[in-house]
Amino acid sequence: MKKTKIRSRIWIVLRNILLSVLAVFVVWIAFSNIMTAYEQKKYQPIGEVVEVDGKNMHIYTKGEGADTIVLLSGLGTAAPALDFEPLLNELSKSNKVVVVEPFGYGWSDLTKKERTVENIVEEVRVALLKSNIQGPYILMPHSISGIYSMYFANTYPEEVKGIVGIDPTLPQVLDYFGVNAPTIPKYLRYLAPTGLARLAVYFTPEGYLPIADDGTYSEKNLKVTKAISAWKGNNKNVIAEASEIKSNIEKTVDMKFPSTIPVLIFTTKQEHKTEDGKNNLSFYQTQITNNPNSKVVVLEGHHYLHWTQYKEMTKVINEFTSSFSVEQ
Repeated sequence: MKKTKIRSRIWIVLRNILLSVLAVFVVWIAFSNIMTAYEQKKYQPIGEVVEVDGKNMHIYTKGEGADTIVLLSGLGTAAPALDFEPLLNELSKSNKVVVVEPFGYGWSDLTKKERTVENIVEEVRVALLKSNIQGPYILMPHSISGIYSMYFANTYPEEVKGIVGIDPTLPQVLDYFGVNAPTIPKYLRYLAPTGLARLAVYFTPEGYLPIADDGTYSEKNLKVTKAISAWKGNNKNVIAEASEIKSNIEKTVDMKFPSTIPVLIFTTKQEHKTEDGKNNLSFYQTQITNNPNSKVVVLEGHHYLHWTQYKEMTKVINEFTSSFSVEQ
């Protein structure tokens, strides 16, 4: 009888602890959603919002010039228009620079459409056209957007004037290095709606902010970046995009950049090196075209080279674009 009472008391204590934890979690979810609503009202889009497939897509434009450079972000970059800010500010001094935030990123809506290379490229094109931004464009993909730029350049070559890659993921990379496509656990899609993404941003903000010298990014930029990371961190579109990487690579693996298009690629000295001597530089040298203006430039820095090397990159890009001319 005594043992039964002890077990009963233990169960009551455990039940109360569980209910308390559950109550705190429910309160946190409610608080997080209230904060998201407040922040979304406070931090309005910095660019134009256009309708694409019945959803809102955010597109930010700055500068004037003969060339239109379209910046395309990497997988999971929560707020592309803010992440590219230092590079965008430098480039826009002599170029028209555009950041298209895909669905699931920045101030753009979420979508139910599959994150196939075909859908992503077509959505970017529609957003550009609806913003009255005419090609041909110089596509500037970072990381995973290299795959989308490869598809774009092969499907609509008349709309592409050049390619400038920031350590881009290109379709033949898996075969070249003998590796598998990266993945993101599907359960992470629940981090934002449950408020866990916000909790992570609060406790480890450095994991969501650019690694750059003080003053490179404004305080407002960093504050809004953290807010958007809490709204959009690893949402269902980002997870779906990660799940499509292998398929999107298979669809584009036999493509090469058209020979008429000059290609400039920035890569980092933090090389992926294999036992047979393959590395970033050797891989990208197989990807550039025979155009006399095509080249690979190696810079010190992180995979997000534009966080720190935006001035050097702008100098090289301006020299690159001035060295060729394509009829509009």
